[in-house]
Amino acid sequence: MCGIVGYIGTKQAYPILIKGLKRLEYRGYDSAGVAMISAGGDLNVYKAKGKVDNLIEYCGDKDVSGSIGIAHTRWATHGEPSARNAHPHYSRSHNLAIIHNGIIENYADIKTKLQANGIEFRSDTDTEVLVQLVEYIMVKKNLSLLESVQVALHQVVGAYAIAIVDKRDPCQIIAARKQSPLVVGIGENEFFLGSDASPIIDYTDKVVYLEDGNIAVIRLGEELKVISVLGEEQDLKVKTVDIDLGQIEKGGYKHFMLKEIFEQPECLKNCMRGRINVEGNHVTLSAMIDYHRQLLSAKRIVIVACGTSWHAGLIGKQLIESLCRIPCEVEYASEFRYRNPVVMKDDVVIAISQSGETADTLAAIHLAKEQGAFIYGICNAIGASIPRATDTGTYIHVGPEIGVASTKAFTGQVTVLSMLALCLAAERNTIPPELYQQIVKELTLIPGKMEQALKTNGQIENLAPIFTYARNCLYLGRGYNYPLALEGALKLKEISYIHAEGYPAAEMKHGPIALIDSEMPVFVIATRDRLYEKVISNIQEVRARGGRVTALVTEGDTQIQKFADHIITLPDTLECFQPLIASIPLQLLAYHIAVCKGKDVDRPRNLAKSVTVE
Repeated sequence: MCGIVGYIGTKQAYPILIKGLKRLEYRGYDSAGVAMISAGGDLNVYKAKGKVDNLIEYCGDKDVSGSIGIAHTRWATHGEPSARNAHPHYSRSHNLAIIHNGIIENYADIKTKLQANGIEFRSDTDTEVLVQLVEYIMVKKNLSLLESVQVALHQVVGAYAIAIVDKRDPCQIIAARKQSPLVVGIGENEFFLGSDASPIIDYTDKVVYLEDGNIAVIRLGEELKVISVLGEEQDLKVKTVDIDLGQIEKGGYKHFMLKEIFEQPECLKNCMRGRINVEGNHVTLSAMIDYHRQLLSAKRIVIVACGTSWHAGLIGKQLIESLCRIPCEVEYASEFRYRNPVVMKDDVVIAISQSGETADTLAAIHLAKEQGAFIYGICNAIGASIPRATDTGTYIHVGPEIGVASTKAFTGQVTVLSMLALCLAAERNTIPPELYQQIVKELTLIPGKMEQALKTNGQIENLAPIFTYARNCLYLGRGYNYPLALEGALKLKEISYIHAEGYPAAEMKHGPIALIDSEMPVFVIATRDRLYEKVISNIQEVRARGGRVTALVTEGDTQIQKFADHIITLPDTLECFQPLIASIPLQLLAYHIAVCKGKDVDRPRNLAKSVTVE
C-alpha cells in the first residue's frame, strides 16, 4: 500500500500522475515513484524516498515525456522505506513495470523458486516478486501480458491492487484487484487509475470500481474491458462520482485536520439530513425500512472495527444496550477474524470503517457472512469495498477526510450509531415516546453546540505549549466518555508522538495511579452526568498525588475548577451525546500540541489513512 495513480490517453502523463499522487498524500506514505513510456519507447522509472516533492525534485532533469504512465506512494511493509524499495518496480528485462498495494503473503516461496531459475532481485519487496513472476511466465510460456498476469495471480496468495505497463505495448495498462481498492476513470479517449476517486475527479466523474478477482484491460482507442482472473468477461458498472473539489482542498486552513475539525457541525447536519424529519422528533433510516425483519429479530449485535472506528463502536454499544436492550459486543476486527468467534444466524454484525477498505474489517465481514449473520455497514466512502460486501448499511456523509487522524468520520460514525439505536428502540418499543422525541430533538441541536465547542480553539491553542514537554499523558472518562478518553489519547499519540493512554476513571487506581506525578498531564472528561460526583473523586485522587489536571466541564460548573489546573467549558447536552461535544476540544488539543512540536499533522509518520493490509 498506499496510493495508486495511472493514466493513458493523449495528454502528457507526468503532470496528471504527480497531481494524483499529491491528492493521495492524505493516505500516508514514505516514498513515491513514477513509470512512463516515453515517445521514444523507453520505460523510465523514477523513485525517491520521502514526500512527493522529493520525487518532483529528482525528476527535474529527467525525461518525463509520454502519454502513458503509472505512479505510486508507498507505505512500507516489506523492506525499509527507501528509493530502492519504492514503486514502481522493473522486471528483469526492464520491459515491464508494476505498482502494487497490498501484501503477497507467499512472496518468499515464489522468490526462492525464481532465484533458482537465475532471476536476481533489486529490492526487498513482495511487489518485485510479482512483476518478476509475470515476466518469467511470459517468457517461459510465450503468453501475452494479460495471460501472464492471469496465470501469476492464480499463484499468489494475499491482497493486491496492481497496475502493469509493458514498453513493447505503449497503448495498454493491465490492472487487477483483490481485497485492495482500485478505480478506473473513463474520459474522452483516455483512462485514469486511482486507489480512490480523488486523483480522477479533476478529469471525469465516470468511474468503474473493480470487484475482487477482476482484471481491467485498458487500451487506448478501445472500450474498457473487465474480465475475471479466469477470463470471464464482466459487465461494466459505470458509476457517477459526486465529490466537491473544494472538500479536498484546505480552504484557507493551515492543515486539513484543522479544517476537518471545524467542518464537523456542517458534516453532522449532512449526516442527519433526510434521516431526521423537519420537526426534529423522528428518525428514519432506509435500512430499517428495507430490512425491518432482520434488524428487529436480532438477538445480539456485534460491532467490528479498528482504531477510531472501534472507539465509536464502544459508544454505539452503550447506546444500543441502553436504548434498545439488545446485548451488544464490540470486537477488534483484527482479532475477531482469527479467534474462531461464535456467530449466530440471528446476530447482526455492524462493520464500521471510514475508508470502507480496512482489510481486517473486510475479513471479519466475510467470516460473519459465512456463518449466516446479517451484516450492516457504516462507512464514509461511497462505492468502497465494505458497502459492497454488506447486506445493508448507512453512509455517514461527512465528505472526504484527508487528514490521516480521523476527526469528522468519528463524530459521523457516532451520529449514525445514535440514529440506528433510536430507530431500533422505537421499533422495539424499548423507549417511551416522550424520551425518544427528547433524544432525537437533542441530536438535532448537536451541530449548534459543536459550534460553541469550537470557540475553545483559542484557549486550547494557548494551553498547548504547556504540554509539549510531556512524555506521557493520561486521559480519563466514565460511562459514555470512557471511549472518548481512549479516542483522545489515540489522537495525541497519532500526531504528536506523545505516549498517552485512556482509562475508565475508576480503573485508574487499579494500577495507572502509580504513574501519576507532577510531570504527568491528566485530561479528565468531567461533564455533568450521573457519574459526575464519582469523577470529582477521581480528580481528587489525581491531585493528591501531584498530578496536573485539565478538565472538560459543562458550562456553569463551579465545583471542578477548585481541583483542576485548567478548565475547558462545554455546552450542556444529554449524557449519551457528550462524546460528540467533548471530542472537539480533545481533537483541538492533539492538533495544537502537535503543531507546537513541529510535527506533520496531516501525514503523521508510519500511519496510513486506508489500512488495506494486516
